[in-house]
Amino acid sequence: MKNLYPLKFRAQYLDKIWGGHKIKTHLGKDFGDLPNCGESWEISGVQDRVSVVDNGFLAGNTLEELIEIYMGELVGDRVYEKFGVEFPLLVKFIDANDDLSIQVHPDDKLSKKRHQAFGKTEMWYVLQADPGAKLNLGFKEELTKEQYLAKFEAGQLMDILNFEEVKAGDILFMPAGRVHAIGRGILVAEIQQTSDVTYRIYDFDRKDSDGNTRELHTELALDAIDFTVPDSYKTEYKAKRNEPVEVVKCDYFTTNVLELDKKLECDIHKLDSFVIYICLEGACELDYSDGIVALEKGETILVPAVLEQFFLNPTAASVRLLEVHL
Repeated sequence: MKNLYPLKFRAQYLDKIWGGHKIKTHLGKDFGDLPNCGESWEISGVQDRVSVVDNGFLAGNTLEELIEIYMGELVGDRVYEKFGVEFPLLVKFIDANDDLSIQVHPDDKLSKKRHQAFGKTEMWYVLQADPGAKLNLGFKEELTKEQYLAKFEAGQLMDILNFEEVKAGDILFMPAGRVHAIGRGILVAEIQQTSDVTYRIYDFDRKDSDGNTRELHTELALDAIDFTVPDSYKTEYKAKRNEPVEVVKCDYFTTNVLELDKKLECDIHKLDSFVIYICLEGACELDYSDGIVALEKGETILVPAVLEQFFLNPTAASVRLLEVHL
């Protein structure tokens, strides 16, 4: 059996009522003749949308098929033991040309009870934001379920939601249960559990091309919402040159920000996990034992767990990456 290598996947472009064109204009990704592109799924284990390899001799195979064959060599032994052939993360870019719906995701316990699926904890890295652009993260102040429902039924939901103005480089962490929404004018990279379970709370009374409003999940959302308020909704961090800076560490993934202006040696043998690199700015090469794979802005690559040592070599003046693993 041939050796594994760093894997790229075919992007899956999704037309959304709120989508725009920044995935093309800002990230250089061609979504064809879609009128609007709201999402580009970069790596996915979601059923019916499992990623397909785009490079090397494994091109055309699905991620699920590769895990069946390579098991722990691809994802790491401990990851394979826990998740089997289901890849545990979904990586995507989201372009909000209009406000996304106010929504919440259930945690693992509630999602398994209701949907036989994983819950959805996620994070956003803001790639670009128009001046004054805001997103919703949680509530202004702590509420009881009864207080929330009273405001909701009185049409006063927007009065109790917390909105944050954002800029490029901001990082927002959304544990399952936190009410949230991306506002218009914002482009993000999203990392999340493999789950497509979403409870839509409010959608601004929008109608589709047939004049229909989208379904709301008011009752389902009630048991999923976390009404507590953290000290801060934004993740504070300071990037460092040529060393990873941890920005999110939770039960479902760890994410580092990595800024490079020189060659960096990487050793992942202690992780017992695959590693994903998302190129946010610039370009670099991933130099491993059997070759070199280029990684440019807007591209995502999966490094199999078995490739324990490799180098990241900038091919632009500087490069910024997200580094993700379990």
